[in-house]
Amino acid sequence: MQHRFRFAVCLYLGLSALLTRAYAAELPDFTALVEKNNTAVVNISTSQKVAASERPQLPEGIEIPEGTPFDDFFRHYFGEQGPGGQGGPGDGNGQPSEVQSLGSGFIISADGYVITNHHVVKDADEIVVRLQDRRELVAKVVGSDKRSDIALLKIDASNLPVVKLGSPENLKVGSWVLAIGSPFGFDHSVTAGIVSAKGRSLPSDNYVPFIQTDVAINPGNSGGPLFNLDGEVVGVNSQIYSRTGGFMGLSFAIPIDVAIKVADQLKTQGRVSRGWLGVQIQDVTRELAESFGMKKPQGALVSKILPKSPAEAAGIQVGDIIIEFNKREVDTSASLPPIVGATKIGESASVKLLRQGNVKEVEIKIGALPDEEPVASAAEPGTHDVDRLGLSIANLTAEQKEQLELEQNGVLVHDVKPGPAYDAGIRRGDVILRLQDQAIKDAAQFESVVKSLPKGKSTAVLVQRRGGTLFLALKPKD
Repeated sequence: MQHRFRFAVCLYLGLSALLTRAYAAELPDFTALVEKNNTAVVNISTSQKVAASERPQLPEGIEIPEGTPFDDFFRHYFGEQGPGGQGGPGDGNGQPSEVQSLGSGFIISADGYVITNHHVVKDADEIVVRLQDRRELVAKVVGSDKRSDIALLKIDASNLPVVKLGSPENLKVGSWVLAIGSPFGFDHSVTAGIVSAKGRSLPSDNYVPFIQTDVAINPGNSGGPLFNLDGEVVGVNSQIYSRTGGFMGLSFAIPIDVAIKVADQLKTQGRVSRGWLGVQIQDVTRELAESFGMKKPQGALVSKILPKSPAEAAGIQVGDIIIEFNKREVDTSASLPPIVGATKIGESASVKLLRQGNVKEVEIKIGALPDEEPVASAAEPGTHDVDRLGLSIANLTAEQKEQLELEQNGVLVHDVKPGPAYDAGIRRGDVILRLQDQAIKDAAQFESVVKSLPKGKSTAVLVQRRGGTLFLALKPKD
């Protein structure tokens, strides 16, 4: 009996060891990858002289803890401040002082070109690049692009180690990836994880299809490389999603092909040019799909055509739904801007769209994306009740139309009560431009259209809000 027990224990331990070794064999070994690429990753520190009133301050009631592991970090960014975050920077007398920040980057050419993030070097008076061999070299900004958050630097050196560039197109969700950077100033820190998603669109970055990962990224990692298992850079670590300021499992990297295209333009022409249609778009929701007679939500819904734009010249109309651009499917509105932005200016592109239930194809000549677009606001109007929808409206005066930059008529929403209009998302200050595929001329016509709306069926309503336009799904209940 005792022999059987010993045999069972030995068998169990042997099988456990075999399973452990088999599991370990499936996990990647990053050591060779790190050893090969570490030397091409750099630490970037910047300094900027700011007035005492502009220096970052700790929130009121927060004191710098003495003797904690984060003591030096807080003092590096916020200076010698008294209890409650009060007190002047530097010498404490309110004189201008130097604010420092940290980031990462990587070398893409042996003669000293370095890629990092725009936000790492923005407004810096001096940029210092520290190599792994501890050399510190002052860098100059060749160019920096806010929209993509990419900056190209140049240091005076030669025969530098460089990274190998990969293809984000071949990257699959679930693939292992690795980041090297300087979180909190700790040079050449290595973290690993997997690709969580591809083609992510963030609210402030319409022209970047981000790679989402669960790689631990923290302040100081920005601008550093994201590697695949072949040791190729597939992304530039840029942002994290966090409610605390620290890593929470959601990191975003700029695809390296996007970054290199931006860097090439910065190097050759000092700025970045992007393709432009001149439309404002939004997603097609389930309710909007029903109102347009679609079987499922798909494409980018055109809510506004900008004057003198390529879209206007091509005959694209408000209410069109772009479902394909240059033979590439447009599944959501977020997928269209990166495709258009990457198209060469002056080229012709084919656009497939849905218009009133029919598929139509148009040719459009791509324009150049302007630097800024104007934003207008609504003025205080009079009132006119539309009880069926639960809102008050007013006709627009000539001055209001001019202020709102309206080329057509519409009605201004003065108030919204609980009801169908509120449920649809219509808010005070919106300008209603179209309803049930009809352009709204004035309050009287709007009321007439409202009376004809079918009960319990979604109807598309186009509104202008803070200079932009969007479609909403309105469903009258009686």
